[in-house]
Amino acid sequence: MQPMSLNFRHTEILEIARREGKVVVEDLAAHFGVTLQTIRRDLTELADSGQLDRVHGGAVLPSGTTNIGYEERQVLYPEAKTAIARACAARIPSDISLFLNLGTSTEAVAHELLHHQNLMVVTNNVNVANILLANPSAQVIVTGGQLRRADGGLIGNLAADTIRKFKFDLAVIGCSALDQDGDLLDFDIQEVAVSQTILDHARRVFLVADHSKFSRSAPARIASLSQIDEFYTDAPLPPKLARDCEGWGTQVFVAQDS
Repeated sequence: MQPMSLNFRHTEILEIARREGKVVVEDLAAHFGVTLQTIRRDLTELADSGQLDRVHGGAVLPSGTTNIGYEERQVLYPEAKTAIARACAARIPSDISLFLNLGTSTEAVAHELLHHQNLMVVTNNVNVANILLANPSAQVIVTGGQLRRADGGLIGNLAADTIRKFKFDLAVIGCSALDQDGDLLDFDIQEVAVSQTILDHARRVFLVADHSKFSRSAPARIASLSQIDEFYTDAPLPPKLARDCEGWGTQVFVAQDS
C-alpha cells in the first residue's frame, strides 16, 4: 500500500496535468519540495497506471477520446481567455454578420461583444445566445440541432443545415486541441462536421485557443491553421508552427493578461 502523502502527491499531479495539459519535472519538484528523482518516480508510476504519458522532461495527459468536463473547462485560465477574447473582439467591427461556435473561449468573446453595434450573430452555442441577450442592438439567431446538455451546444445535421443558409462576414471558432503540424482537433465528430460547415460559409475565420491546447490531443480533425485568417492565443507558438503560420498567411496574435 502506498503512503498517504504519496497518494496526495499523485492526486495533485493529476490535477495540475488536467489544468495545464502537461507537467514538468523541475516545476513539480519545486512545488512539492522533493527531489527530481522522486518526481520522476511519481510520473513513472502514474504512467504505468495509464493516467499520464511520459515525455521528455515531464508528462502529459494520455491521448483520449473524450473532452474534459464543461464546468472544469469554464474555470481553466480565465484571465488568459479574457485577454484572448479582448484582443479578438477588438478586431471585430460592428455592423457585420458573425458566427460564434462552441467553447468557453468563444463564450469569452461573446462577453466582449456586448458593446458592439448592429451585429447579426448566428450561433450553435446556447450560452453565447444567452450572453448576447444583454446587447440590445445584436440580432441573435440560434441554429437548430441536437442539444448537448453537457455544454449547451447544438450539433448534428440540423445545425449544419442552418449554417448553410448564410455567408458570414466572420466566424470565430475554438478547438479542443492543436496538433504540432497545425491541425485543429476536436472530440465530437458531429461538432467537427458543424465546424467544417462554418469554415465553408465564412469569408474570414478567427481562431481563439489558449496555450493548453498546444499540449493536448483529440481524435477528430477540423481543419488546418492554414485555413484560419487570424489566431488569438496567450503564448508564443512553437517555432516551427510559427514559421508555418507565417508561410500560410495566418496572423498570430499573442494576448497578454492585463
